[in-house]
Amino acid sequence: MHKHYTKEDIMELVQDEDVEFIRLQFTDMFGQMKNVAITVSQLGKALDNRCMFDGSSIEGFARVEEADMILYPDLDTLAIFPWRPQQGKVARLICDVKRPGGEPFEGDPRYVLKRAVREAAELGYTFEVGPECEFFLFHTDENGLPTTITHEKAGYFDLGPLDLGENARRDMVLTLEDMGFIVESSHHEIAPAQHEIDFQYDEALAAADNIMTFKLAVKTIAKRHGLHATFMPKPKFGVNGSGMHINMSLAKDGKNIFSDPSDKNGLSREAYWFIGGIMKHMKGMTAITNPLVNSYKRLVPGYEAPVYIAWSATNRSPLIRIPSSRGEHTRIELRCPDPSANPYLALAVCLRAGLDGIVNHIDPPESVDCNIFDLTEEERKSRGIEAVPASLREAVSELEKDELIREVLGVHMADKYIRAKKEEWEKYTAQVTEWEISQYLNQY
Repeated sequence: MHKHYTKEDIMELVQDEDVEFIRLQFTDMFGQMKNVAITVSQLGKALDNRCMFDGSSIEGFARVEEADMILYPDLDTLAIFPWRPQQGKVARLICDVKRPGGEPFEGDPRYVLKRAVREAAELGYTFEVGPECEFFLFHTDENGLPTTITHEKAGYFDLGPLDLGENARRDMVLTLEDMGFIVESSHHEIAPAQHEIDFQYDEALAAADNIMTFKLAVKTIAKRHGLHATFMPKPKFGVNGSGMHINMSLAKDGKNIFSDPSDKNGLSREAYWFIGGIMKHMKGMTAITNPLVNSYKRLVPGYEAPVYIAWSATNRSPLIRIPSSRGEHTRIELRCPDPSANPYLALAVCLRAGLDGIVNHIDPPESVDCNIFDLTEEERKSRGIEAVPASLREAVSELEKDELIREVLGVHMADKYIRAKKEEWEKYTAQVTEWEISQYLNQY
C-alpha cells in the first residue's frame, strides 16, 4: 500500500491522470474529516506548504486570535478517487496541520499519533495495527436523508439474496482496492443491515489514515446505491452495535516482539506487559475509544460488546483477546473501541498505554478463560474484574484522573476534548426522549 512520492512525481502524475481538483484533507478533534479543495493550478503552492485556512472555525483547533493554520500535505498519501469523473479527476492529499512558523499544531490529531509513534521508535518499536470496522447500511427517505429502516433480515456470514447489501459491499471492496487497499475479508455481520470489511494491517499512522479513507469510501459508495452507511455505534435498540476491534503488535528489528513459542500462550514478556498497560489505563482511555453518548448503549451485556476489563487467549467475552495466530502474526485485540472514535487519538492512547506497561513492567492479572457474562457480580468482584465506564460522563471523569492519557493528548487537546464531551453529556441529559414520554406521560 506504500508509495513514496516527490513533489515532481505528484505534479507529473496529476498531469498524466488528468486530475483537475485536489482535496487537502485533515481531521478535527472528533475524527470528522475536513478538506480544502484546490484546482491543479494551485497544487504547486500546496506542495510548498503555503495553503492557509482559518483554524478558529474547526472544532478543537484554535482561538480567533491565533487562527491561521497551514496545511502540510503528506506526499505519500496521494490517492485518486475512483468514484469521481474519469475526465477531470479528483485526487486527495492528507495533511498535517501546522502553525504559520512551521511548528506542529498541538490540536492536530495526526500530530498526537505521530508523537506517540516517535516515542515508540525511541524504544526501538514499530506499532502495527489491523482494524476491523463494522457499519450499518440503512435506507434513505424521499429527501435522501438517512433513516434506520432496513428490509433485510440477514445475519452473520449470510449471503444474497438474504444479504441485500451484498452488491454495495462488493463495490466498496473494489473501490478500496482501486485506492491501494489490500482487503482481507468482507461479510455480513450479526445484526440485519450490519457489515464488516477488514483490510491489511499497517504501521499506525498509515492505519489511521486508512480508517479515515475507508469511512469516506464506504459512505460515498453506499450513497451511490441509495443507502446510508453509518458508523454510529448503536443505531438500533435490541440488536448488536458496531465495533472497531483494534489488532495490535509491536515489531523490533523487523520481528514481532509479542511472540514467544516457549510460553504457554505463545506470548512474550513484552506482550503481557503491553496487556497490563492497556488494562491499567483502560478506564481513562474509554472516552477516546468510545467517544459518544451513544457508544455506551453498545457497551452493555447481551450483545457481544465487551464490558469487563480482562483478557483471554481462549474466549471473546473479555475486553482483550489474543487471536489464535502465533509467530509473526501474534497480536493483541482490543475489542471495546467503536468506529465513531477518532482513529489517530484511539491508536495514540492504545500505544502509549501499552508502552507504559512495557517500560514499567506492568503484569496483567490472570487470564479469564470462562464467559465473564455468566459470572455473578460477587464472582467478578472476587476475581478483581472491573467494568469499563458505563456512560460518557463516567468515561470523561476517568480521563480527567488518568495523567498518562491526558499527557498523550497534550494539554491543548485534553482540555478542549474534556470540555466538549462534558457539554455533549449535559445536552443529552437535558433531552426529553421518546422512552420517557411512553414510560411516564400516561402514568403520571
